[in-house]
This record gives sequence, C-alpha cells and structure tokens, in this order.
Amino acid sequence: MVRKPTRKTDAVEIIHRRHYRGRPKRLAGLEQARVSASVSRRIYELRLRAGMSQKQLARAVDTTPSTICRLESDDYEGHSLSMLRRIATALNARVDVRFIPQTGRPPTSA
Repeated sequence: MVRKPTRKTDAVEIIHRRHYRGRPKRLAGLEQARVSASVSRRIYELRLRAGMSQKQLARAVDTTPSTICRLESDDYEGHSLSMLRRIATALNARVDVRFIPQTGRPPTSA
C-alpha cells in the first residue's frame, strides 16, 4: 500500500484551520480567553515578585484568598477594573487600559 505524502504543518495551525478560521464568534472567544489568561498570569507574576502569598495579597486588598485564587486562574473572565486597581496598588503597580484597533475591521462611528 502506497501512502500519499502528507503536508507537514504544526498542530496549532491545524487546530486553527479546523476550528477557528472563518468563524468570527470562535475567534472572538479565543481572543477574550487570551486576554483573561494574560491578566491572570500578570497578577500571579506580580504577586510572586512582591513575595506575597495569596492570603497576604487578599488581606492587602480586603478580599478572600479564594478570590485571589480565582483572579489568578487562566479561565477566569470576571476581572473588574476596581479590583485590578486595588491589586495593582497593593503590588506597587498601576493598571493601564488601552483600546487597540482590531486588524481587518474598519473603525465604526457612534
């Protein structure tokens, strides 16, 4: 039996092609997940750099350790700006929110 040569592509490209390409809602969900994961990782990194435990950070921002644990979870999507500011203050940082145009979309007017 002779097999056809297969095109070699990395796994990420295959997944993107099969599950995301041409599906704007899925792509939007993927981008939202990336942003949430990025925020969660940043909180975790800053807390570790400050030498604080989740319990210590929770005390500093007047919340519970379980809340800090949720905020550091990659799949958590409930980051509020007010909580991020409290965390930033406790970790000697500041929050910077930017609005960046999406590629391929014309700006809309209100």
